[in-house]
Amino acid sequence: MSDSSNTILGILAGTALGATLGILFAPDKGSSTRRKLVEQSNALAEDVANSTAQLKEQVVDTFSSSKDNLEDKMESLVSSASYKTEDVITALESKLKELKAKNRKLQRS
Repeated sequence: MSDSSNTILGILAGTALGATLGILFAPDKGSSTRRKLVEQSNALAEDVANSTAQLKEQVVDTFSSSKDNLEDKMESLVSSASYKTEDVITALESKLKELKAKNRKLQRS
């Protein structure tokens, strides 16, 4: 997990804990306190959902970028291998031509 994700989770946890403690120690009726707790829980759940969505987006972007980089590198590697293969084939054809010429000379002798 990245530092920014840990920071976000720490802030959310601190906010939730502070809000909960503030509500619990505030002099108010039980029904009002329960209502506030539910509201705070819903707000926290929404914050967590938003943070999770942001984290998911970051992960997807990172993997997408990595995938694109890997595809580019693979394409470059295949292209490079293709050129090297052409060079090897050309060298082998040249060598074969030389061997055929030598073979013709040996057959004439």
